[in-house]
Amino acid sequence: MSAAPELYAASRRHGLRVVDEKEAADSPYPKASLWLRLGARLVDVLVAWGFHVVGGGAGNVLALLFLLLADGMLQGQSVGKRIFGVKVMHLPTRSAARHRDSTLRNAPLALIVLLGMMPEPLGRVAFLAGIVVIGGVEALRVVRDPLGWRLGDTWAQTQVVDGKVVAGATTAVRSPVTPARVPGRFLSAARVRRGRSLQKSTRGKPCASR
Repeated sequence: MSAAPELYAASRRHGLRVVDEKEAADSPYPKASLWLRLGARLVDVLVAWGFHVVGGGAGNVLALLFLLLADGMLQGQSVGKRIFGVKVMHLPTRSAARHRDSTLRNAPLALIVLLGMMPEPLGRVAFLAGIVVIGGVEALRVVRDPLGWRLGDTWAQTQVVDGKVVAGATTAVRSPVTPARVPGRFLSAARVRRGRSLQKSTRGKPCASR
């Protein structure tokens, strides 16, 4: 007997959603322009390179974090994607990519930066090799895939699309893991506790004569 019904029931109990592979592969968005994607990537690489030059050792860490989280900073857009008008969409929910999605899809590119952080001269050789091998494989997938998916998009179930395509489109809103607290309740409780303390402090004191 297949374990799919049990898995689906368990996911419903824990508030999770099982995304079928076919469902994730279906996309209502056309393939974005490769030239726009290339321009956006070049801008992001230049920003990361700026962190490396200005910050030294700490700049390498900032560059790595920027490349990992860039696509979740501006509602599915990095700095380069905002300039060139493309956007990363999470396909199962039809919503803008978040930091988790950005980390998954950019993990192969961040690996190149990690290779470059190795001690010299091994780091430089590993960095160039990572650009050739990892960058070449990812670029080939982007060109040949009908949706422009690279390996990172397969992991994150995301797609880079033209921002004009999703402008005005209704997308599903992913609810947070924990519900947001209501500040008003805490303020009201504080007022009640303050009022009770004032009553206790004034109880038993003689009234001032007029």
